[in-house]
Formats: sequence, structure tokens, C-alpha cells
Amino acid sequence: MRIRVAAPAELLLLQDIERAAGEPFRTLGMAVIADDEPLPLEVLEAYRRDGRAWVAVSADDRPVGYLLTDTVDGAAHIEQVSVHPAAARRGIGRSLIEHLAAGAARQGLTALTLTTFIEVPWNAPYYTRLGFRALEDADPGLTAGLRAIQRAEAAHGLATWPRVCMRRELTPAAPRLQPSDI
Repeated sequence: MRIRVAAPAELLLLQDIERAAGEPFRTLGMAVIADDEPLPLEVLEAYRRDGRAWVAVSADDRPVGYLLTDTVDGAAHIEQVSVHPAAARRGIGRSLIEHLAAGAARQGLTALTLTTFIEVPWNAPYYTRLGFRALEDADPGLTAGLRAIQRAEAAHGLATWPRVCMRRELTPAAPRLQPSDI
């Protein structure tokens, strides 16, 4: 699995991946989520231009999954991670998250954070298996930035179903030895 920054010509493919990844929500009675439009191209381009849009690509270098990230209160916040259903259950989402974790640790960020649905099997239970923990209202990890994201998501209608903020602590990356250090 190769992961790289998204190319400008791939942004439409990211929207297609998002639409396809949303379809399984219909089976849970969450058609509104399945029908939600992906982020606009200009927003995706801003993520791409800033180096915050990563793609996992197939052997023919075609994106099959992607991850968008922001920095929120000293943590790498996963804005979106989606894998095309045709490529699901192959560790692609996990690989994208681990790629982000490694880069965030090198940058000195303290954690990975995200918001997700509690009762969707491929959401909160999945992230728990990846080492994330749910943040309760009184948890100091539930920062002002995460609370603002929760409010924005509620205004967008996502709070219709139970949601949670989650956090995974990062271990600081060991400094790389320089040839002069040896």
C-alpha cells in the first residue's frame, strides 16, 4: 500500500470515494448521511495544497482511500477518512491513520483526534480497536477546538445520531541520528 499526497486531478475521485463510502449508512437507516455531499472541490484543493490530503493508492496509482487532516489544539485531527467499499477490509483506513500518526509525532503533535458515530460498527468501535478512546464531557482532552467541531457538526445535522469525540495519544518520534552523531 502506497500513501502519498493527493494530486490536483484526483479531487473528483476523492468525492467519488466519499459518496461510495457513504452508501453503507443506508443499511443503518442513515440515508441523510449517505446522501450528504462530499466536501467541495475548492475545500479539497485547500487540503491538498497544504499537504493535508493523503491518498492510499492501488497498484495502478489510483486512489482507493483518503484522509484529510487539520491541526486542532496541538493534535492532528482527522477531518475525514474514507475508503472505497471495493477496497474495504484491507487495512487501508488503518494505514492512512498510521501514516498520519507517524507524521504528527515527527511534528511534535500530542495526539490524533476525530469525531464519529458511536453506534456505527465501522466508526467508534473501529477507532477503539485502533487505540482511540472516547472523550467524556469532563475530559480535559475534549478541548475548545473539539467542542467547536461538535457544535458545527450538530448544526449540520450530524447529532441526530449519537456521536463522540475520540483521542489517541502519540509517542514523540525519536530524533533521527545525523551522520555526524555516529
